[in-house]
Amino acid sequence: MAWHYFLEKFLDFIFPACPDDGDKGQMKKEIKIFDKPQNVKRLLYIFYASLLVLLIADFFIHKHADFPWEAAPEFFAVYGFVSCVALIFIAKILRKIVKRKENYYD
Repeated sequence: MAWHYFLEKFLDFIFPACPDDGDKGQMKKEIKIFDKPQNVKRLLYIFYASLLVLLIADFFIHKHADFPWEAAPEFFAVYGFVSCVALIFIAKILRKIVKRKENYYD
């Protein structure tokens, strides 16, 4: 099936292109999806809505947990968030250890 055709039509529906201003003898700039702030706002709304749906669905899905704390609601969302924040702080500490002077390789 030509699923990419339907995906392209769906994206054109969600993120409509800007209307053409007419040919004024200038080179036309190709309009990208994220050039319009309203398209970025729509994408963020879609992202947050899907996040909310997944967080709510997590309360109704039965988990086959190996450990008792894995059965807690939203455990993996919290675990992933805490892990990413910890990774950022560890990277800041490691930067101070591994950082070299600007002309180190000269």
